[in-house]
Amino acid sequence: MSSSVAHTPVLELKGNLLSLMVLYLYDSDRDRIEQQFTEKIAKAKNLFHNAPLVLDLNALQNPEAPVDFHHLVDLFRRHGLVPVGIRGGNSQQQEAALRLSLGILPDTKPVVSRTEPQEERTLPATKDKIVSQPVRSGQQVIALQGDLVVLSAVNPGAEVLAGKSIHVYGALRGRAVAGIHGYSEARIFCRHFDAELVSIAGQYKLNEDFDDSVRGKAVQIYLEDDRLRIQPFEG
Repeated sequence: MSSSVAHTPVLELKGNLLSLMVLYLYDSDRDRIEQQFTEKIAKAKNLFHNAPLVLDLNALQNPEAPVDFHHLVDLFRRHGLVPVGIRGGNSQQQEAALRLSLGILPDTKPVVSRTEPQEERTLPATKDKIVSQPVRSGQQVIALQGDLVVLSAVNPGAEVLAGKSIHVYGALRGRAVAGIHGYSEARIFCRHFDAELVSIAGQYKLNEDFDDSVRGKAVQIYLEDDRLRIQPFEG
């Protein structure tokens, strides 16, 4: 092998900001965790399949409680998720996680100087998609780099995804996932809200989490301070 070939770079290591799913743990009771996790994941299997998962321990009611990471890792993998690390926890919990090859993620967000503009995640040239027919159960419609406009209904068991925003001019009864590349300015609009799941840039809510005041209403859904907001929409 020539020296020039031997010294040709074959890799590059860079820091990057990626959207990761985070599971916030409030209690370490393994039976209750398995029951509630299994119930939630069953409602959105396709969304979470092969998704990397971070376990956040900062909200544990008893911060010193032992966490059965062996059981949790097995539970997550059985349901198709890929546990990659933990956030928070005491030294014993972090050591236990490291023994299972889980990474330790920092607790705090990086501080950005006010004089430096924050870099917004942008997308390539917009490619919007308009769907005039109802999206039926079992169907999946994707607008990879732009907005998705559905002129009819999204039925239960159907899934609509978009790189940017989603507009549903009928009833939204299936799953709507906007900002699939991490675009946090995405929004979801619909005329009649009764979705199974809604998600923007990795933040999601299930039907059981919705306030009764917005069910059946025209709503807009957006991110504010990394939390999903659902508000009645007049327009």
